[in-house]
Amino acid sequence: MYVLSVFLSLIFLILAIFHLNWAIGNEWGLKYALPTKEEGSAPTFRPGKVATLIVALGLLLMAFFYFINPEPGNPNNWIFDYGRVIIPSIFLIRAIGDFKYAGFFKKIKTTTFGKMDTKYYSPLCLIIALVGFAIKYL
Repeated sequence: MYVLSVFLSLIFLILAIFHLNWAIGNEWGLKYALPTKEEGSAPTFRPGKVATLIVALGLLLMAFFYFINPEPGNPNNWIFDYGRVIIPSIFLIRAIGDFKYAGFFKKIKTTTFGKMDTKYYSPLCLIIALVGFAIKYL
């Protein structure tokens, strides 16, 4: 399980770096990361720097959470026991999506974001969820 925990830590660290990059104002890759209603239109939302920084810090906390990986089932580690269910659940919900712009069941699939979401983002979220649940229950 240690290898899986390190794997998730690295994924979360990479995702946090992307978000930190956007929070400081760099827009590299941002056009692929925000959903649009149709190709070439403005993003459906544009998160602010503070919101992006909060997401980045959350991802860093998740990376740290899986990196330290204390012993499961220890009553002194109840936060980790709950976290091992909550974190994968968040990413499972993201993989399922909002039924419009994001996730496996989205309706708008032909935009740049929609294609990237189908090919990379939703599968990554599903992998994170499955690995997270494997760490908890195996």
